[in-house]
Amino acid sequence: MSATRYTYLGPEGTFTEAALRTLPEAATRELVPMVSVPAALDAVRNGEAAAALVPIENSVEGGVTATLDELASGEPLMIYREVLLPIAFALLVRPGTALSDIKTVTGHPVAQPQVRNWLRKHLPEAVWESAASNADGARLVREGRFDAAFAGEFAAATYGLEALVKEIHDAENAETRFVLVGRPARPAAPTGADKTSVVLWLGDDHPGALLELLQEFAVRGVNLMLIQSRPTGAGIGNYCFAVDAEGHISDRRVGEALMGLKRICPQVRFLGSYPRAGASRADVRPLRRGTSDEEFTAASDWLARAQDGRA
Repeated sequence: MSATRYTYLGPEGTFTEAALRTLPEAATRELVPMVSVPAALDAVRNGEAAAALVPIENSVEGGVTATLDELASGEPLMIYREVLLPIAFALLVRPGTALSDIKTVTGHPVAQPQVRNWLRKHLPEAVWESAASNADGARLVREGRFDAAFAGEFAAATYGLEALVKEIHDAENAETRFVLVGRPARPAAPTGADKTSVVLWLGDDHPGALLELLQEFAVRGVNLMLIQSRPTGAGIGNYCFAVDAEGHISDRRVGEALMGLKRICPQVRFLGSYPRAGASRADVRPLRRGTSDEEFTAASDWLARAQDGRA
């Protein structure tokens, strides 16, 4: 395995590359762009890279399905950290192109919902066609296949383009969350402001089946930060659920919730416990009575004494 190589969703000039370069260790790693999320993750699975950075969630569009599906299937991988990156697009064109010249535009599918209103107002007749990434859209503009691409302004120099319009976003403060993914190992020690990610499968479809899963978290005071259904491929109505929960697997309330889920789900895939981006201990939601590690320990001790006749 190459311990010094990190892959990411390429080509050069993507928001994923920009997010990866915010990590201190990126300065000492070989950063290798890949053509797709599956390709970036497969490089980790087959030992060509130590880790991969891929997008997993956008504050406007929601979960990035390619990443969620890859993490739910195939050889297991683990999330080790996350990065939040503010997102604003620039309209990249070949030099000399005017707004009135633009008939075709491109960008990553996740970008379209973030610029839809701007397009409707300024380029109502332009035809959109998706690209593998925003930077790949810029490459296609350079090659003359499209008139304009929505990408990061920083990609313009890489592809010999210019930013005709800057700071385009329908939603203020839009962000994309990226995750650094490696092969499974022991999670890092808890920081007090952590997140745990899992994928859960329902045993069978019946009234209250999803509620049963959610109750395992609720009764232990574990807050959910994301839950998204994804088809399993086994037919209409068959779903698994990607879940992000506050806390670390070593927290008693989180660990017991996962044990409860393992009892009732035919499959549980642990994707990691890792620090929440931009969070500190002060940001952690106050625990309700009966859900702290100390209270779980006290209850466990009480049960042991009761079993010994000492309660």
